[in-house]
Amino acid sequence: MRLIAYEAKENKSSGTQPAATFPVPEKLQPHLATLMGTFGFRSLLSRALALASAEVPWLGTVEIKANGSLPGLEELAAKVAPADIIEGRIVLLTQLLGLLVAFIGANLTLHLVHEAWPNLPRRKNDLNFN
Repeated sequence: MRLIAYEAKENKSSGTQPAATFPVPEKLQPHLATLMGTFGFRSLLSRALALASAEVPWLGTVEIKANGSLPGLEELAAKVAPADIIEGRIVLLTQLLGLLVAFIGANLTLHLVHEAWPNLPRRKNDLNFN
């Protein structure tokens, strides 16, 4: 996904992203918590994680804290191949954005994404979440 590639490029240039982090949900969290509260964000992320776990089984071991964070990802880096971590990121993000589009619509989802990443280039097909 373009959003993951953009975030990876930004973090690579600053050298801040450990291998097993999930920066996109973390960066969206404050924006979504404003919209739906911390419990709402946690519920949405929990559902996205459950859906993603069906495709990427190791995601079933990831727990969500009450504040919506995903602790313990660094330990997973020792057990899960880097390519599988990337696949998990993509699947989780796809499920999260898919749920957002279903619940609040593509326009508001896109607005929230651009709020979290104001420098993300806008494209004509940004509303195509398929």
